[in-house]
Parts: sequence; structure tokens; C-alpha cells
Amino acid sequence: MAKFPTDQFDDLPKDLARVGAHRAPPRRGRGLIIFAWAALATGIFVLAGLLALNGLRGLSFLGEEPVSSGSPSAEITADPVLDPATIDPARGISITILNGTSTVDLEKTAASALAGWPVGATLVASNRAEPTTVVYYGDPANEDVARGLVLALGVGEVRESTAYNAPVTVVVGADYLGTPAP
Repeated sequence: MAKFPTDQFDDLPKDLARVGAHRAPPRRGRGLIIFAWAALATGIFVLAGLLALNGLRGLSFLGEEPVSSGSPSAEITADPVLDPATIDPARGISITILNGTSTVDLEKTAASALAGWPVGATLVASNRAEPTTVVYYGDPANEDVARGLVLALGVGEVRESTAYNAPVTVVVGADYLGTPAP
């Protein structure tokens, strides 16, 4: 085998950890920077999603309490709807039922008790310690439906509130025993 004379390119420092002609060792902490950016982007997307759900569903993810017009209506200003079939479809009534208790699937039990009523969604409320059942309505024209729901459930009070996007929202509290309406 032939032996070639050495020159200046054969004498490389031993501490230079290069592989190939132009590669240098990667900078320290580069992986941590990439991970930090990915974690920040994930956090922003999760927060944006929660805020979007909050706005679309009228739910309270951030611990806000529903804005109510005050105490429960003491005087009856509208005759309650006793038969859900008499509700004019042009009114666009949609009822959302929120479970405000720790009892699993109580919102579904309440929905089955309201068979025939235009129930749109059954969800779990952000506050799982509601003591009483409250039926919220956003438009005063829907007070009759809210009063009918209280009678159909056999428990609850009626309040006007714009905190929910649904025309009528039932927040099932601990006073609801889950017995279907007759």
C-alpha cells in the first residue's frame, strides 16, 4: 500500500467533533427551544378552542356565573305552556339541559322527563354543585315555555338571563330527584 506524505490538512485538532467536510456539532438547547414553541402553540390552540366553545354554547368554562335579572320571578306574567305540541315552530324554541349536580347522567333523566319538548342539547354544567333547579330564558316571550318546563319537571324556579345562547336553558340542581313528569 502506498504511503502519501502528510500535509496541513491531515493535522486536525482532536476536540473538533465534525463528521464530513462542513458539519459542526449541533447547538446546545436547540431541542428545548423547539419543544417550548410547540408547547406554546398547543396552549394557544387549547385556549382558543375553550373560548370558542364558551361563545358558541353559552357555557361557563372560566368560572363565570350566569347573569340574571335578579331574584326568581315572584309574579306570574305569562301563562305556562302545558303542552309542548302547542309551541309554534316559528318561535325557534330550543331547550338546553345542563346537569348542575355530581349525579351522572341526570341531564339525560331530565331530558327523558321532558319527552315531547324541543330539547336541543344535554350537557354537564361547569358548576356541579347547584342546589336548586333553575330554568333560564333569554327573551321575555319565552317565559311561558320556561314556566311550563318547571311544571313538567315538578321542581325549579324561573329566571330571565342572557348568559346562555339557547332560548331556554334548564340547569338541573340537587333538588331534582329525577322523577319523570306525569
